[in-house]
Parts: sequence; C-alpha cells; structure tokens
Amino acid sequence: MNLNRRHFLGASALAVPVLAGGSAVAGAQSEAAQPEAAQPEAAHAGRVLTGAEQLAAQGWRTLKGRKVGVLSNPTGVLLNGDHIVDSMVAADVEPVAAFGPEHGFRGSAQAGGSEGDYTDPRTGVPVYDAYGVDATKLASLFTKAGVDTVVFDIADVGARFYTYIWSLYTAMVAAAQVNAALVVLDRPNPLGGRAAGPVLDPKFASGIGRQPIAQQHGMTVGELARFFAGEFMPDGKVRLDVVQVRGWRRDTLFAQTGLNWVLPSPNMPTPDTALVYPGTGMFEGTVFSEGRGTTRPFEIIGAPGLDWRWREKLEDEQLPGAKFRETYFVPTFSKFANQTCGGVQLSVSDPRAFDAIRTAVAMLVTAKALHPDVFAWRPDNYIDKLSGSDRLRTMVDAGAGVDEVTGAWRAELAEFDRRRRHYLLYR
Repeated sequence: MNLNRRHFLGASALAVPVLAGGSAVAGAQSEAAQPEAAQPEAAHAGRVLTGAEQLAAQGWRTLKGRKVGVLSNPTGVLLNGDHIVDSMVAADVEPVAAFGPEHGFRGSAQAGGSEGDYTDPRTGVPVYDAYGVDATKLASLFTKAGVDTVVFDIADVGARFYTYIWSLYTAMVAAAQVNAALVVLDRPNPLGGRAAGPVLDPKFASGIGRQPIAQQHGMTVGELARFFAGEFMPDGKVRLDVVQVRGWRRDTLFAQTGLNWVLPSPNMPTPDTALVYPGTGMFEGTVFSEGRGTTRPFEIIGAPGLDWRWREKLEDEQLPGAKFRETYFVPTFSKFANQTCGGVQLSVSDPRAFDAIRTAVAMLVTAKALHPDVFAWRPDNYIDKLSGSDRLRTMVDAGAGVDEVTGAWRAELAEFDRRRRHYLLYR
C-alpha cells in the first residue's frame, strides 16, 4: 500500500522506494534539490511546524483506514501538549499498536532500560517493547499487531550514539520485511545541520552505532531515514514517506524554533545538554562521572580526586564557545553515587562557534595528562563504540594532542558530508 505524498499537508514529503543495496530512485535527487518549496519562512508567524503538527491539523485523515503502529516516546508531542497517539485516538484513528524504544513509550525507564509490553492505560493501545530487538524480532511484532503502516515520531539530539536513530533504522528494515509503509514525522535537529567528528568504522558497530555515520551527523531523522534507505538498506525495498518540518533551516538551533523542549530521555533535561552531548557523551566510556545523578548531566564531568587544575588547563586551551567552571558534586546514582567528586561544569557561551567533539577531546587529553592516577578508560573499552573505532583511545593513550586527534578524521568526515548531501531536505 503506497502512501501518496500529495495526501500530506507537507507536500514535499518524499516517498523513496529503494532497490536492494542501491540508491534511491523515483526522482529523489530532483526533489531533494528543491526542499524550500514547502518551507515558507513567514508562515504561521515564523513558528516551526513539525510533521506531526501538520498531520494532526488535518485530523490524521491520511492515516484513516490504515493499521497504524506508532514507534514513539514522550517527544512525539504536539504544541498543545497532546501525545500523537492520544491525538490520533481522539480523531478516531486508533493505532493497532505502539512500540517503545529505549526508556519506553511513556519514557519512565532509565538508560539502558525499557518499559516492557503492556496496554497503555490512557488509550487502551497495546504497547510492545522494541528496545534492543533486531529487525527480525521487530518484524514479528509488526505482524503480530497487524501493522501495515509504521509511524515514527521521536525527537533525536543529533549524536550517533543516541539510540533512537537506530530504532528508526531497525524499524525501516523490519517494515521492508513485512511490506509495511514507514512514515517519518520529521522534527528539527536541535544542533542544526553541521556534521562533525569521526565516522563509525563498521568493525565497531553496536547498538549505539549500527552504520557508518559521523558522530554528530547533522541531519534530521527524516533526512537520516532517506540516507539509511539509500545507503544501508538490505535486500528489498522500503516504502518511505517523510513529512517535512516547515519553517526550519539547517542553521537553526532549537532555541529558535518556538518548540517546547520535552526530555527525549531522563538525562537530556535541556537543549543545553544536547549541545554538549555529542562530545561529553564520550565520558561514558571513561571511569569519570558524566554527570548522571546530577541536575546537569553531560555538562558536569568529574571524579573523586580531581581539583582546580583541570579547569585552569581547559581555560588555557581557549576552546571556542566553551566556558568551564570548577565544581564539586555528589551524584545521587550511577558512577560514584554518594561520593564527592571534583571536576568541571561545561557551558556553551557561543553555540555557533562551539564544537562539542573537539571540546570533549580537549577534556579527555587534559584529564589524562593532569590526573593520570584518576583518569582511565572503562575496562570494556566502551569508548571505542562511542567514538566509532579504537583510534581515539589509542591516540590519547599515545600522548597525541587535540589537533592531531581531531585531524585524524578530517578526510572521512568530508566524505560523509559529500555522501549525505543527496538526501538532505533542508537548506
């Protein structure tokens, strides 16, 4: 059952059938080259309109008569505060199932957790746990629920190791296996459209990075879906529609969108967290606390035994757009729970100049140099999965400087940037 993009209010939403192992067809390039046709800057008093907002304004009529499964979490929300599943049910478009990613459909689980299978008490919709399942298992859940159309609406934060984009990829593969259509309700990338950092080496693929994309990918989930479809889909075709965001440009940060920030996960409390996360998320691969158990996770970094010298050294680095404050904190859970830690609080003074990954590399390099008795990688070398290879770890251990480390991925980042242009929807 093909979805006709002309039915959607977002008229430039793109249906992309993809041949096995190949490139997008059906005019994908010509449409992607003219994304501004449905991007009126002055429309709706300049407010950014998500894909969900547009379909909700139509009463979800393009989905009526379909057996809809919704892969979402608390970020699948409208400006009035309604979740899209609640809105669909109110419009008599009752999904046959919902599917929860990491943290769960209603978002109650901590990192690495989910909510299991249950019946949603508000709507009566069956909810299936989709976190950590492979495409074959997810396809079986689609079949069990009788889904013929999968709707994806989850806000991403722009980092390769944030798991929701891999839930999207798995859903695309599963949808192709059962010949279900997949509709992505697009949302802005809160970091804008700039790609940065190393590209995943496929030998280090995992649940936090299944395919070779940059650590800060600089794409919306709709653009990523197009990229996944054109570059990484296995045998078969995916029937993909992207309902584009209106009024968003690639240089727009979240604070400029007029949208409400909804925590995409329990430790992503503010847009400020998202700005630093593609870099400081790498501290999950160290013995240092990444700030879980504080009110500013991924902005507060440290460990017992650290002192003021780290902050002073980081200020000497003069990292663009970054400010550091010496801080002491006691995490309430996770690493060093109930222990006093020293460290720094990172804040972003100029989001346009700030480079989260370069900043985090400087933090790693200086921490190892100043506190070799405290700093260490996690024994399982989780940093390799986060950074996409063992290169970062081995270079830092060998004493490489910030410029040398970040220069090592310049060529692969440029190639990724070139490859993704074909799939971009926004200027």
